[in-house]
Amino acid sequence: MITLDEEDLRLIHSLQLLPRGSWTELGLALDRHPTTLAARFERLRAEGVAWVTAHPRGTPQDMTLSLHSVLCDPAARTEVTAALCAMPEVFSVEESPSGRDLLLTVIVPRPSQLRELVFPAFDAVPGLLRWQTYYCTALHAGANDWQVGALEPSVIRRLRALRPRTVAGRAPEAFGPIARVLAGDGRASAQTVAQQTGLTPSTARRQLRRVVQGDKISLRCDVSHAALGYQLVCQWFARLPTAEHAAAAARIAGLGALRLCTSITGPNNFLFMMWLRSAAEITEVETRLEEALPHLRLAESVVLSGIPKRVGWALDAEGRAQRLLTAPADHW
Repeated sequence: MITLDEEDLRLIHSLQLLPRGSWTELGLALDRHPTTLAARFERLRAEGVAWVTAHPRGTPQDMTLSLHSVLCDPAARTEVTAALCAMPEVFSVEESPSGRDLLLTVIVPRPSQLRELVFPAFDAVPGLLRWQTYYCTALHAGANDWQVGALEPSVIRRLRALRPRTVAGRAPEAFGPIARVLAGDGRASAQTVAQQTGLTPSTARRQLRRVVQGDKISLRCDVSHAALGYQLVCQWFARLPTAEHAAAAARIAGLGALRLCTSITGPNNFLFMMWLRSAAEITEVETRLEEALPHLRLAESVVLSGIPKRVGWALDAEGRAQRLLTAPADHW
């Protein structure tokens, strides 16, 4: 059983707000010595409880984010899962014991790369019987939008004021190589980036700053759900008038640990995922949503049996990071 104390939670919350904040900045905000915070985070990371990573943001206007419902031969489910986890285009793999076996999250730069790269790779996996694709048309909330809620409002404001200003525009030339470094360590220094990419130190500093401040990458401090007391991960597929999606996402975010909320193609055009403390919360969430959103039609709810891969990382049954399986592919 993983147990986090209040100091752990405060540090995790601060890193959710400022994933690349220096230990000096975080120490001033939390009134703790920088060395103490660095040592605490290293322990959390070594235990797989909390880690900072990065991935292409997946916003539909800039790149192609899609979900894929996969059906496997029961005798080959383990092998199919391993093969899909090894694909860099497949950022997340969720075990979904319902009408499907797996639900995949795929992010590629262009829609054509689904047809050119991803679908042929699916076809080549023995035991993968068929799949269905849902394009994400609007990303309302992601895991990096949710926080553990351990800090006082004054500290939150202080940390938010330190966030680098986001600069929209084209990704820098070294986006892909830098994104691959940050996938393994979202707090990697410019020196580490230079060493791992072959860029000169000055170029690495400049390009890293552009990547971090740009709008094409998502930096996040991830955390084991079980360490926070969440025992279940539940997904819902629903139908809702498109004009109401954004308001519905805001309403759902107020109910608890919303990890994903997106508009998708298909007859059920709205999907969201939450961490829950018990099965009883499923009924509570559904009741409150049906009361607040009369046009919402909940078509399916499913409790995931496992998440073998989340944004590139292998997870154990409690959501602890084991190792980086894949980083963004060379076409980024």
